[in-house]
Amino acid sequence: MIKAVVVDDERLVRKGFISLLDWPSFGVVITGEARDGHAALELLREQETDLLFVDLSLPGMTGFELIREVRLRYPAVRCVVLTCHHEFDEVQEALRLGAVDYIVKTLLEPENADEIICRLVERIRWEDRNKSNPAKAEQKVIAEDNALLYVPLTPELKEEQLYALSLVRNSTLHAVPGMWLSPLPYPVDAARIGGELGAALGTSWTAALLEGVRGQPLKRIAAVLEQSARQALFYAAGGQALPRLHYGELQALAARQRPETGVPSALVQAQNLRWTLERREWDLFLSGVAMQQPDPAAVADFGQELLQGWSGLLLTAEEAQQLALAAECNRHWRHWQVWLHQFTGHVQRRMIELGLSQEVMLCLISAVRYMKSHAGDKINQGDVAAAIHMSRGYFSRCFARFAGETFGECLRRMRLELAKALLLETRAPVCEIACRSGFGDERYFSKLFREHVGKLPSEYRAEGQLQAVHFAAEHRDSKDSKDSKDSKDSLIFST
Repeated sequence: MIKAVVVDDERLVRKGFISLLDWPSFGVVITGEARDGHAALELLREQETDLLFVDLSLPGMTGFELIREVRLRYPAVRCVVLTCHHEFDEVQEALRLGAVDYIVKTLLEPENADEIICRLVERIRWEDRNKSNPAKAEQKVIAEDNALLYVPLTPELKEEQLYALSLVRNSTLHAVPGMWLSPLPYPVDAARIGGELGAALGTSWTAALLEGVRGQPLKRIAAVLEQSARQALFYAAGGQALPRLHYGELQALAARQRPETGVPSALVQAQNLRWTLERREWDLFLSGVAMQQPDPAAVADFGQELLQGWSGLLLTAEEAQQLALAAECNRHWRHWQVWLHQFTGHVQRRMIELGLSQEVMLCLISAVRYMKSHAGDKINQGDVAAAIHMSRGYFSRCFARFAGETFGECLRRMRLELAKALLLETRAPVCEIACRSGFGDERYFSKLFREHVGKLPSEYRAEGQLQAVHFAAEHRDSKDSKDSKDSKDSLIFST
């Protein structure tokens, strides 16, 4: 039984609160009552207590001060705030001091009291079940066949949001690096609970059914999940059904060696964009990604490269902006598949608008890629036309229609972009950057750079360095502010 004490300066309120419920039916026994903080502390010294209902407006020692003293002297005792008014600031302060919940006395009626106390008792029992010796936790072996895995999609999400789930309250929740694991003591309907979890957790969490964990040490499971769970979920989640992961497959994924250097991945091969115009290539692209399962960050980088590399050529400014906003919401490979399909739609629309054949469109895409990779070399229109196996004259006409500018203008723009990157990313002198960007003459390069960028190369570099310093300072100040807040919170909780 949970032993509870009620602390309120009004006798009738104490008696009314105690008589409102059939406490033993909840596994609770009221072992005492007190009219102020000093009397409450005296009771705690004399008898074993698990739960303290505390009115904030106590004479002498306030409820806040009592909660602080109880936390210091009797850390195992939970405090629940009793308040007459739903004052958010006061309740928040009490919770920061260590209270586990609050009850608004003016809203407590026989109709809702059962639900409120039942929720409180369930939480206390859940917390008691999850308290364990750290040394024993490392040696713990999972006895159940399956478990539910909860993975937050943003780092600030905490396990408190999982308390509302009955599946969590009726089980044990184990913290593993960056996620939580809850063994299932009984079989569940994956289809049904998938909908319930989605409704309760929204899009901020990914949940999965982890199978095959019986007899596995928790410490080993945690290590395997840390290495493989997020990547596996990236490819398994995103649909309507609750994704299933098998522990043996996660072990294999965690132990998988990286592909040999030089072997092109599905994403590297996909840079030719053939998948945007040919159905067979699209299918091969998707199957290749599903088989190789590149890191989710690599998939996101691939999407950004498509936007940055083809805006203005294959995408209008509006289309690029819409795709950029959509990319921010992509959490799983299924989301990226939809996004990539939208990208192919824009490419195909562009081909139809230009009146080009599929073959010519792919040649022009290859030409742009060749120009970008050789922008710093001494290349001309004839070199590019020969590289993509087109006559120089036909290539010139098609390219101007495709790019909306002449070959020379496009190549010059690419070289200036290369120069801008080198100015910001290296300490090479301007004369060397001019050469590495395909401009033989430093004076001509500086003049051209100023005409198109609005400032000299040296000015552009200095401005970029200043912006980098400001960004670093802002980032440092933001981190210091967060650390300061965390330190303040730590002091509050420790007092």
